[in-house]
Amino acid sequence: MSTIAYDVGRVRARFPALAEGAAHFDGPGGTQTPDVVAQAVAGTLLAAVSNRGDVTRSEQRAETIVTACRSAIGDLVGTDPAGVIFGRSATAITYDLSRALAQTWGPGDEVVVSRLDHDSNIRPWVQAAERAGATVRWAELDVTTGEQAADHFASVITERTRLVAMTGASNLIGTMPPVREVADLAHDVGALLWVDGVHSSAHVLPDRVGLGADFWSCSPYKFLGPHCGTVSADPVLLETLRMDKLLPSTDAVPERFELGTLPYELMAGTTAAVDFLAELVPAAGDRRARLEASYAALHAHESRLRERMEAGIRALPGVQVYSNAEHRTPTMLFTVEGHDAQDVRRHLAGRGVNAPASHFYAIELSRALGLGDAGGVRVGLAPYTDDSDVDRLLDGLAAL
Repeated sequence: MSTIAYDVGRVRARFPALAEGAAHFDGPGGTQTPDVVAQAVAGTLLAAVSNRGDVTRSEQRAETIVTACRSAIGDLVGTDPAGVIFGRSATAITYDLSRALAQTWGPGDEVVVSRLDHDSNIRPWVQAAERAGATVRWAELDVTTGEQAADHFASVITERTRLVAMTGASNLIGTMPPVREVADLAHDVGALLWVDGVHSSAHVLPDRVGLGADFWSCSPYKFLGPHCGTVSADPVLLETLRMDKLLPSTDAVPERFELGTLPYELMAGTTAAVDFLAELVPAAGDRRARLEASYAALHAHESRLRERMEAGIRALPGVQVYSNAEHRTPTMLFTVEGHDAQDVRRHLAGRGVNAPASHFYAIELSRALGLGDAGGVRVGLAPYTDDSDVDRLLDGLAAL
C-alpha cells in the first residue's frame, strides 16, 4: 500500500492554538488540541449527561460516550475495547494496577524495570516490589548509542521474573526498544509484560496483541486529546486482578479498576482525538484501517522533518546529541557547550520557539547519560509541525 500524501497545512488549520504564533517542539510533553476535540469536550459539558444507564436520555448519552471511547482506544491500540481502563492519568492507573498485581508477589519473586523509562513505569513497580519483598532487577542500555536491545532484558529475566516493565519509546531520547522480542522473553518464563506506550503511541500506531504486550498504557493528551490516561489489557487477564473498591460499585471489568464516576467530557474528547488521527489523510475502510493510513503518512512527514532538524542541529558547533538509536521517534535531546539547558530554552522561547529543557521524569536515564537531574533540551515533532517551525528552531540555535 502506497503512502498517502500528508497535507500539513490542512492539519494545522484545525489547531486554534497555533494562531498564537509559537513553533511548538514541546509535543512530547503534551500536544496542542484540534478544534474538534475541544468541541467534543464542550458539547458534552453542555449536554444533558447523567450517571450511566438505559432509562433517560441523559443516562443513555453517558453510556454511549463511555462505549464510544473504549471502542476508539481499542481501534488505536489494537485491543479488545472491553479491556480498556480509563483514568486520570497513565501514572495513576499504573500505580493502581501495580498494587493489584503485587498482591501475588513475595520473597523470591523478581520484577524487571528499565533504565530507559519514564519514572511512571519504574517507581510504581519498584515500590510495589519492595512492599511485597520481591527483588527488582534493571535492564540497562548502551548510553553511548542510546540503544536498548533484547539482550539487555535477557540478562536479567529469570524463571523467578513475574513482570517486565518497559517502554515502547523513550520520552527523553526517542529510542524504540524491541518490544516483541522482550515479550517473548517474558512469556517464556511465565512473566507478564507491561509496556508504557505513552510516547510511542503518538508516532507509531500501537498493536498490543501483535507486539505481545499484556498491558499497554497511553495518554490521549500526547496524541491531540485531553488530559487523561488509559491502560489496555485482555479482559480475561483483568478478571484475575482484584483492587480495593467501594462495596456497592460494580465488580465488572474494566469498571472495577476505574473507582468512581468517569469524566464523560474527557472520554468524548478522547474519541474525537482518535477520529481526528484517523482523518489526517483521506483513506477508506474502518477506523483501524484509516488509522494505519494516517500513521503511515504521519511517519513519512515526521521522518522527513526529523532528518532536516537533526542534520541542522548536529552541524552546529558545541552541540551534543543524545538521541542516536537506529529506531526512534522524532524526538531529540541535546545540550550546547557553554550554555545551561534552561538558558537555551529561554533563548529559544524569546524567538517564539517552545523547546523545553529537563529530565522530563526520565530521571534514571538522564543520570545514566551523565546529565544528572538537569537533563537537556528536548525537541519533538507533532502532526502540526511544518518546515517553517524547523527553520525557526535552527535559526534560533544558530543565533545562540
